[in-house]
Amino acid sequence: MTQMNATTAAPEPATKDRPWLFRTYAGHSTAAASNALYRGNLAKGQTGLSVAFDLPTQTGYDSDHELARGEVGKVGVPVAHLGDMRALFADIPLEQMNTSMTINATAPWLLALYIAVAEEQGADISALQGTVQNDIIKEYLSRGTYVCPPEPSLRMITDVAAYTRAHLPKWNPMNVCSYHLQEAGATPQQELAYALATAIAVLDDLKNKVPPEAFPAMVGRISFFVNAGIRFVTELCKMRAFVELWDEITRERYGITDAKFRRFRYGVQVNSLGLTEQQPENNVYRILIEMLAVTLSKNARARAVQLPAWNEALGLPRPFDQQWSLRMQQILAYETDLLEYGDLFDGNPAIEAKVEALKQGARDELATLDSMGGAIACIEYMKSRLVEANAERITKIEDGETTVVGVNRWTEAEPSPLTTGDGAIMKADPQAEADQIARLAQWRATRNEPAVQAALEELRAAAQSGANIMPPSIKAAKAGATTGEWGNMVRAAFGQYRGPTGVAANPSNRTEGLDDIREEVARVSSKLGRKLKFVVGKPGLDGHSNGAEQIAARARDAGMDITYEGIRLTPAEIVQAARRDDAHVVGLSILSGSHLPLIEDLIGQMKAADLGHIPVIVGGIIPEADALALRALGVARVYTPKDFELNRIMFDIAALVDPDPLT
Repeated sequence: MTQMNATTAAPEPATKDRPWLFRTYAGHSTAAASNALYRGNLAKGQTGLSVAFDLPTQTGYDSDHELARGEVGKVGVPVAHLGDMRALFADIPLEQMNTSMTINATAPWLLALYIAVAEEQGADISALQGTVQNDIIKEYLSRGTYVCPPEPSLRMITDVAAYTRAHLPKWNPMNVCSYHLQEAGATPQQELAYALATAIAVLDDLKNKVPPEAFPAMVGRISFFVNAGIRFVTELCKMRAFVELWDEITRERYGITDAKFRRFRYGVQVNSLGLTEQQPENNVYRILIEMLAVTLSKNARARAVQLPAWNEALGLPRPFDQQWSLRMQQILAYETDLLEYGDLFDGNPAIEAKVEALKQGARDELATLDSMGGAIACIEYMKSRLVEANAERITKIEDGETTVVGVNRWTEAEPSPLTTGDGAIMKADPQAEADQIARLAQWRATRNEPAVQAALEELRAAAQSGANIMPPSIKAAKAGATTGEWGNMVRAAFGQYRGPTGVAANPSNRTEGLDDIREEVARVSSKLGRKLKFVVGKPGLDGHSNGAEQIAARARDAGMDITYEGIRLTPAEIVQAARRDDAHVVGLSILSGSHLPLIEDLIGQMKAADLGHIPVIVGGIIPEADALALRALGVARVYTPKDFELNRIMFDIAALVDPDPLT
């Protein structure tokens, strides 16, 4: 019998690791419906909750506010008061659960409601485990659910952190969120730098709010929420770079000597931006490959993973679609031998070189931010950089330099049986908004109004005095105050804010591929007697501004005169802009699913203002049945994620307003 050479013997498997937390990002319609979904997912093997809140809840408005119309229960669950939070977690023992709440501007309020419900359940508050995202800085750059200006927002982030140190020691008070930075177009170096700069800004503020001896443990409680894209090797190296840079920053900048407090802890949702409407079945492979980037390298493995569903570019995923993504995680964790081995990439020269290159690029960007005053002072700079990077990404897809299978190559395909039939995507309950508003009215009618007003007054006083915002928030939650009342008090204390758009007034230096469209726009403008005026608007509360920004930037570069005032506009404000600026065409971007009620309202107001002759175009994640309904309302063009060629949209706009298309 030949003895196996020692150098070729198979390594003995190490002790098997525990799998990461399996999450599904979910919430819709009502608290009761979401509770049923959560309990069903837990029964299927999900090991942690990840709560999606609707846009009114995220931005501090009650469900019956004017800006909330059409948005209630669309992208998450509405939580307007303590009763909603009770219903959301009914029969789910919070002391035994690890709950991630994707909430930022209203994080102090939602955590206050969560604590109040846990106390009602009889839970030991000090045993609660979970996370509030609580990263308001990235809201100015990418997601848009901010409420207040940056400085008081930073204060509320660290108020939450200081409170959890004293009362919820197992809770993660902040999830530095680089996820939406990548969705907004960030390069890997920018994603690393901007996320780390955010963490630095928070820690620099937090060290003034906790005792020096408690600060290292607070550094250890900061976690991250990242994005993993399709460039598998780059994304894997990015995560290793995150681990090494965080260790470097916490050791050198903050003097943290205990390695356990320097550990980079992160959860991940893999990239949703790259999911395609065309040949959507291919998204299953994309999601799997992206998951591997954050699980294969043991030393940079995610602590929690949530995966999008294959059909998110089409509409709201069904429970089956979410189950399919959950099973993908379970198969990797339990059927393969991945968790039996150490890190598979240590010592790999290609990996090490790429990691070093990413780290150096991030260090350079961090140095630039530091020289400009840090993350809070650099919001406008970072926003413009993201818009530029996203424009470059889109241009590469348009030009074919970046291949997207089924989109710009191999576009011929068999019809997908997965997308046929009325049940291919889930539709939000059309009665959910009315039901939620009715329950909200009932809640207000039956609460102790003097106790609510007294608690809100304490909240106002704390906000103005600089006291920690959490204790009066918890008192207001228990008294029966609503999300909108908390938001109004905070807005009154700190002021409203409208973030930068990242779209400069002057054209960029880009010329490639624009000659023909510039010539066409100039020709039509000459006929009109002035430059073609294009008003771009985002009605409602949707803060996903990438599409609107890129359309506005390309229209600007094509020679149009654009108006783009950013996010969170009422239909009336957009109609007012169209009248004020004498628009030739109005373009609307809505990704929250609220397109039908918002566009119906806007079209009606335009007709009432004698502006019905102005063509309206709409872009978003819009099912075909809804597109037909929008056209019936009078919308001239409907664009969805499959319409990635921005120059073609520019030609469409010029054709829509050409007063004499035959000349």
